[in-house]
Amino acid sequence: MQNRWSYGFAFGSVTPFVFKLMSQTLLTTYVPHYLKALVALLAALMVSIACMPLFVCLSTKHRLLGGVLGLLYSLSWFVAQLCNLIFCRILMPKGDDLEAYRLRAGWLFDAPQLLCLGFLVCRFGSIIVKGVQKRLRNHCQQEELKENEYKYVQHLLRRPAKVPVEKSWFQRNVYEWDPYFKFPNRITATVVLCFYALYTAVAFEMIYSWWVTSQWKIDNSTMNVKNYFKNTWYSSVACATLTSIIHISQVLVCYRKHIKSLRAGDKKYLPKNFKLDPDYGVVGLLKYPGHQIAFTVWGYLISQLVMFALGLAFVFLVIIPISLERFDIWLEDVAKSLANFFTLLALMLLQRLLSHIFFLQDKTSPTDEAKPLALNNRKAFHNINYFFFFFNVILGIMSCLLRFIKSAAVCLMFLSRIERPIMPEGFEKQDLSYYTWLGMIMTDHHHTNPVLLSFCHLLSKHSSESLQNGEYSRLNAEPLAKNRVHTRWLLMYTLVRNPKLILLRKKRGHKNDKELAFAWAIANTA
Repeated sequence: MQNRWSYGFAFGSVTPFVFKLMSQTLLTTYVPHYLKALVALLAALMVSIACMPLFVCLSTKHRLLGGVLGLLYSLSWFVAQLCNLIFCRILMPKGDDLEAYRLRAGWLFDAPQLLCLGFLVCRFGSIIVKGVQKRLRNHCQQEELKENEYKYVQHLLRRPAKVPVEKSWFQRNVYEWDPYFKFPNRITATVVLCFYALYTAVAFEMIYSWWVTSQWKIDNSTMNVKNYFKNTWYSSVACATLTSIIHISQVLVCYRKHIKSLRAGDKKYLPKNFKLDPDYGVVGLLKYPGHQIAFTVWGYLISQLVMFALGLAFVFLVIIPISLERFDIWLEDVAKSLANFFTLLALMLLQRLLSHIFFLQDKTSPTDEAKPLALNNRKAFHNINYFFFFFNVILGIMSCLLRFIKSAAVCLMFLSRIERPIMPEGFEKQDLSYYTWLGMIMTDHHHTNPVLLSFCHLLSKHSSESLQNGEYSRLNAEPLAKNRVHTRWLLMYTLVRNPKLILLRKKRGHKNDKELAFAWAIANTA
């Protein structure tokens, strides 16, 4: 938990090596097609082994040694990448072909890696400084229980404030910082890599679009068309990028919201009758980071292409006709084309207006917000129902088309949000990515619950102290008897103060019905 963002930047510095080596492996011709996947996996394994010292230095208990070795290793990588970038810029090929253009713009892909390596250099430097300060102060070893977990349990045991604290607009509608909650390393690393993957995808598209527009031979007749295409493309890239950034940020918000609700015993974010197989929980913990990154990239690409297609349709159906003709002529053509749609829309509004004015009884009280669900003018209602029967068939066709368009738009917008099920209720199991999310948060909930961890920590600490003091020694039977009497007295006192716990105790064979009935009566009268 101390190096949460450091792990994310470490993955950000390693990922470009994996991408470059895997792409070179897949594009080479001397590797057979049936072995390319295996060779790509071996390439990823080789990069993982080569960059593993970064993660070892971040996770080691010997902070000072890990900081020194990590600083040397990350600094060497940083200097090597910086020299590679500088000398490659000097020896850059000239020409207008795609490969030369891509190499000249290659610094766009190297800049994030240099930033990640620079962050690691600074981080390892701060680890060395803190390690030296602890050595000079003779600092004691840190306890296993983390500070945020301890403060969270303390916060639960406090009485709630009588007057709620006023929140700002940003806290109410966007995000509220919680000092008692910290994201795990896996989530922070996933978010950093999602931003990195999104940046890489946008950079690829921009480089290729710049090259295409530079090679596009145009004249005066096609100048406007090129400008329309270019402006629509850049607008779709900007909108899709902004949408993807919001979706990546929502991963942190939804993770914290779901975990906090599970800690409070509220399972409203889980499907009904949900029962997770432990195997799927562990698999979800393993698969989630890769799935989230892949869904982010695919969600951006698909949404960007759809936005580009819709933008072109708007340009050719609205902007170009208006520029070629007068606005009143274009508006008249649009009105003729949409006359049927407006007629059906007017019928829908007419039915709702009649239902509200004529076919519902008046409010029973002036303070009521709406009319009661009670029919009025029943004969007129049955006559209107008869005449509108066949009209509603036509309205149903339009409603079906609208439902299809809305469903497609919602699914497209939330394609990268795997914390939300795209399938309807009852078919959530078919959405494997959503079950990956459920498995991940359920496994995290079972292993990172602060109340459970605090209890286990105190129990382990008390047990170790008791064993050291000899309280559980078998050679001395008198302390055992005293402890047994003391435990029974505490049990009796707890049950007297909380009678409902009697019914929750484990029932033994010698317990008769009279004792259970007596306990039930006490619990109900309490």
